[in-house]
Amino acid sequence: MRTTRYRSVIAGAVVVGVTAALTAAAVTAPAQAATGCRAAYQVGNQWTGGFGANVSVTNLGDPVASWRLTWSFAAGQKVTQLWNGTASQSGARVQVDSLSWNGRLGTGASAGFGFNGSWTGSNPTPVDFALNGTPCTGTTVTSTTTTTTTTTTTSTPPVTDVLGQSHTVGRVRATEAAARYTWPGIYFESRFRGTGVGIVLDDSVNDYDVQVDGTTVATLVTPGRITRWINGLSNAEHTVRLVKRTESAWATGQFGGFLPAAGGEILAKPTARTRQIEFIGDSLTAGYGNTSTTRDCSANGGVDRNTNTDLAFGPLTARALGADYQVNAHSGRGMVRNYNGGEPDTTFRTSYERGLQNVPGDVWRNPATWHPQLVVVGLGTNDFSTAINPGEQWTPDSLTAAYKSAYQGFLDKLRTQYGPGTVIVVGATNLFAQAAEQVVTDRNARGDRLVRFWNYEDPRLDRLGCDWHFSLNDHRLINGLLTDYIATLPIAW
Repeated sequence: MRTTRYRSVIAGAVVVGVTAALTAAAVTAPAQAATGCRAAYQVGNQWTGGFGANVSVTNLGDPVASWRLTWSFAAGQKVTQLWNGTASQSGARVQVDSLSWNGRLGTGASAGFGFNGSWTGSNPTPVDFALNGTPCTGTTVTSTTTTTTTTTTTSTPPVTDVLGQSHTVGRVRATEAAARYTWPGIYFESRFRGTGVGIVLDDSVNDYDVQVDGTTVATLVTPGRITRWINGLSNAEHTVRLVKRTESAWATGQFGGFLPAAGGEILAKPTARTRQIEFIGDSLTAGYGNTSTTRDCSANGGVDRNTNTDLAFGPLTARALGADYQVNAHSGRGMVRNYNGGEPDTTFRTSYERGLQNVPGDVWRNPATWHPQLVVVGLGTNDFSTAINPGEQWTPDSLTAAYKSAYQGFLDKLRTQYGPGTVIVVGATNLFAQAAEQVVTDRNARGDRLVRFWNYEDPRLDRLGCDWHFSLNDHRLINGLLTDYIATLPIAW
């Protein structure tokens, strides 16, 4: 689908924290009132008229079955879109309710969500935080339990073995001092002991999320050459995960590793997961514009600010199944024809050959550690979603024939890479379901019974993401459909 990119001007980054213990009496709430909580509010990026923020809430009281976090904006700010919760706003007061999958909070457990907002004049920290109706008006918890972030230049000693300390399965070109990459959804995971961790980056194009112990604590918008520190953690063992939210087929990002805070240490990296899934596709697989709630994203930060591959259906499904994953997706690319017939000398198959998409002639060789039991392919939207233009080589019949032939060749490639035991799912919507299903039927007739067809069209899809792409609700819906479908497949996990 279309690959138009919008970029906003970053006016600066503001990072703040709100931490409090609850002491007031309980009032009516969606479940039961909490007897204590800690809330952290962080503005990770800000541009003219808009900003992005992350919020986490930790339950310090008895377990609750669902949560409602409320606050009041102090300067007329408004929530324009929110993920991992349901938001409503009346004047200055904002209410965020949990979803079915993140509502239960045991004692000491945390839940997080993020949102984009609008502002005029100033953008101060909200006030009057409350959990399940209980005001956060108690004594402020000391900073040893408050997560804060700071940014410095990369003058700290460099990491000497980036992949030795970090777990990743993505397509990265690595030296001892740095890992370089272009594909969306690349992630690096590590473990550390101490009160903080530094993230070394050199990337002026992409956006990233930093997650500590499973909670997003910072969103880095085109960070440039920095070391971003997450400080104020409890002096204990923690996990840290850096994930690339955006696409950058035209530019390389660079990760320089994790650094321990003073007195801490980086521990042995997490063990690789035994389950592996590869997701192959276009903008729908990449999560293009998925955090937006309006199809025209020109006024709310553009496509990049509204894209989070980590919340696309592929990563959601992989995490639900406890699997490592790759997202090898390229917006606008088709099997034989790109969106609106553009760049006819290249297709998705050209990009798939590469480790770094922006390096012509680069050839990717999978390491022996990458052998997915499941590959999910979704290619065809760009081939068929736009009318054939005058001067293109195609007729409707010749395009369909070429698509089916090329798909068989691509499946041959996957079989050569991963062997006869890998299950390959050919996914499609109604737009090109007939052609894709014929590919699978022909493949099965040739004896390859582990290629399966999956039509994930659903009347509940709202396509409210940028440029009619899938929204966060759509990706969660498809995640559920795919997880159910995978349960029917003969996969040897």
